[in-house]
Amino acid sequence: MNEQRRARLRLEISREAARLFWEQGVAATSGDQIADAVDLSTRTLWRHFRTKESCAEPIIMQGVVTLLGVLRRWPRQSSLEDHLATELTSLRLGHETPPVGFADEVLAMKMIRLADTDPALRTAWLMACDQVEREMCAIIGDRLERPAGDLEVRMHAASAAAVVRVLDEHIGTAALAGDDLTEFEDVTALARRYAHAIRTATGGAVGDPIA
Repeated sequence: MNEQRRARLRLEISREAARLFWEQGVAATSGDQIADAVDLSTRTLWRHFRTKESCAEPIIMQGVVTLLGVLRRWPRQSSLEDHLATELTSLRLGHETPPVGFADEVLAMKMIRLADTDPALRTAWLMACDQVEREMCAIIGDRLERPAGDLEVRMHAASAAAVVRVLDEHIGTAALAGDDLTEFEDVTALARRYAHAIRTATGGAVGDPIA
């Protein structure tokens, strides 16, 4: 099986595992049930995942794929506020096809919500956040014209990634609880909220255009 097919299969398994975890709880879901849901043998399932909880990792990672794509496309001449507002508006209005479907985004939110009480799922979520931090090192390093491994760059990346984690958890919790999401529906305001939080967390080092 080539890597592309393997990735597709892992994501398919992850979707079904996430649905089962949300519907009946992590503890009540077995590896056999996950395997049955995707018409695989349990033995095959364990060739792709080390534990049943790790089955959630691909769908949780889907939750940050869109954001990482947006950040990678951040032009040097644009502020973070303007770039996020433009990109999020394009996605909202359908001018661009989002890399992750809405159903997967919702499943990712659900797994992040369950991660509050399940240590194994928490590990999967924090692994996704670690990937955001690594990507931020490259993005911030490029903008500051410093190596990705530079200490100051790493500290800014860790701060920016923490902002993404906390805001994603906050928004996901509100959405799943059925709370009023009016404050998150204004794309420009949402973009400014993320950008302002990242500016604050990095002491103003990240967010301005680069001449």
